[in-house]
Amino acid sequence: MTAGLYFSHPACLEHDPRVHSPAHPDTPERLKAIEAALAARWPAGWERREAKPASEAELELVHSERHVRAVAALSAAGGGAIDADTFVGEPSFRAASAAAGAACSMTRTLLAGEASLGFCAVRPSGHHAEPERAMGFCLFDNIAIAAELAIRELGARRVFILDWDVHHGNGTAEAFRTRADVLFASIHQSPLYPGTGPLSDVGSGAGEGYTINLPVPPGSDEQLWLSLLEHVVLPAAVAFAPDLVLVSAGFDAHAADPLANCRLENGSFAEMARHVRDVARAAAIPVGVVLEGGYNQRVLAECVPTTLTAFSGEGEAHSAAPEALLTSRAAAQVRHYWPL
Repeated sequence: MTAGLYFSHPACLEHDPRVHSPAHPDTPERLKAIEAALAARWPAGWERREAKPASEAELELVHSERHVRAVAALSAAGGGAIDADTFVGEPSFRAASAAAGAACSMTRTLLAGEASLGFCAVRPSGHHAEPERAMGFCLFDNIAIAAELAIRELGARRVFILDWDVHHGNGTAEAFRTRADVLFASIHQSPLYPGTGPLSDVGSGAGEGYTINLPVPPGSDEQLWLSLLEHVVLPAAVAFAPDLVLVSAGFDAHAADPLANCRLENGSFAEMARHVRDVARAAAIPVGVVLEGGYNQRVLAECVPTTLTAFSGEGEAHSAAPEALLTSRAAAQVRHYWPL
């Protein structure tokens, strides 16, 4: 029986910002480290699939035609800087289309009932890319495109997106800010790039209450992250009753990551995965996971395999005692919209 479907594409290795920024941390070696670790211990029951690159129509489910064509044109011209952090090379449009396409391929298989779990090992990441703007290493918002595809074309009525990357998923938040068919929840360090995602930002218009931002201070450890996940995020997700769960899985909240200051350990991500897994299984909801950040290759090589096996069933989730200050403050905000 298939434990999960693993999607990637060779083009994701071609994108290399170091062509224009030699010290850039988003390197192809990030994916190579994951692949080497999985080659040494492939998770039992997982099936590998090569993704089909996203079409321009799929990219334009979230992004404007102007934005998609601008990225394509810059790549075709040999690339260059979009901003101080975000660079495009000649292969970058192919790589970004492959990354978004993996998320789309995964979502199609999940909602067709071929599997209940999928993982996309892709780059460039996506969750900072806004509908009209590439930023934060991200060209297209892979997970937002997958969610929009699920709703517009695949019959999903509601999609829950959990972003546990250490940086706020501002692009995903903006894509669905005024929507009530997507519940977006982000746990992220603050202050930290991109400087968005305060607790008070709960969405707007018809989407008020459908954005849950949970900023945590530098030095935050597993106990706080698990407390927020178990006692705030997941109860709201259960009440929302989604047809699909998508996870923006960054591994840069790890204590050894060079770009942030949180204190999660290797097992912390597996523990979060178990909590999400159990909630989804109880309601028979498929789960799709898309790689975001994580800039320590050793950490990625250790955390991704254990997180995959946790999502697919290894180990029991352990309940976290509610952290007193930040969890209660977050719960007071979210309780205006969701029963906790």
